[in-house]
Amino acid sequence: MSGWENVREFTVGSVELPATPKRKKIGWGPKAIRVPQGGKFDRVLAACAYVGPEHSLYVDAELTQLLCAVVPSGENSWSVRDDSAATVGTITRIPSGRPLLRPNWRIEQPGQVEVIGRTEWLSGDAKQLAEKAAGRLFTGMLDALTSFGAEGGDQPTKERVLEWRAGDDVVMLSEATKSIKIKAAWLDRRLAFAYTLVAE
Repeated sequence: MSGWENVREFTVGSVELPATPKRKKIGWGPKAIRVPQGGKFDRVLAACAYVGPEHSLYVDAELTQLLCAVVPSGENSWSVRDDSAATVGTITRIPSGRPLLRPNWRIEQPGQVEVIGRTEWLSGDAKQLAEKAAGRLFTGMLDALTSFGAEGGDQPTKERVLEWRAGDDVVMLSEATKSIKIKAAWLDRRLAFAYTLVAE
C-alpha cells in the first residue's frame, strides 16, 4: 500500500497482522507508518511509509525512495523535509514549565494556521472545557465505583490523548503514537507521520 497523502488514521509500529478473535498469532513486518484496514476478524495494519535511520520515512520497504526526513532545527524543534530537501513544515515540542504537566506540541505548515497539540481535556473554549471536566469527574467516579476491590491496582493505564487545533478547529487527535486520527484534509500527512517519530 502507498497512497500516504490521504491517510485518515494510522499508527507506527511493526505489527502487520494484529491478534483478532479469529487470529491468535500476531504477524510482524518492518517498522512503518501503518493504516488499519479490514474488520474485527481480518484486521490488517498496512504499511504506507517505512521507518528508516535517523528519523526518516521511505515509500518502499527497501528504503530507496525517501518520503521525508526529520532533522533537528533547534532545541525541541524539528524540520520536516521532502525528498528534494525542501521544508514541508516544522514540529516543536513546547515544555510546559510546570513539573507535573507534560509538554504541548506545535506543527507549522506553510500557508496554514499553526496547529497546537495539547492534552484533550485542556483543549477548547470555556464551555467545552467545563463539559470535559464534568465528563472526567463522572468517569473518574464511575471507574472508582466499578473497580472497587480490584486487586493489585492492575487497571490499564490510558495513553495521553492530544487534541490538535488550528484556532477552534480540531485538526488531529493522537493517543500517544498508538492511534492518530486526522480530521483536516489540508494537513500534510508527512507532518503527522513525523510527529510520531520524534514523540516516540
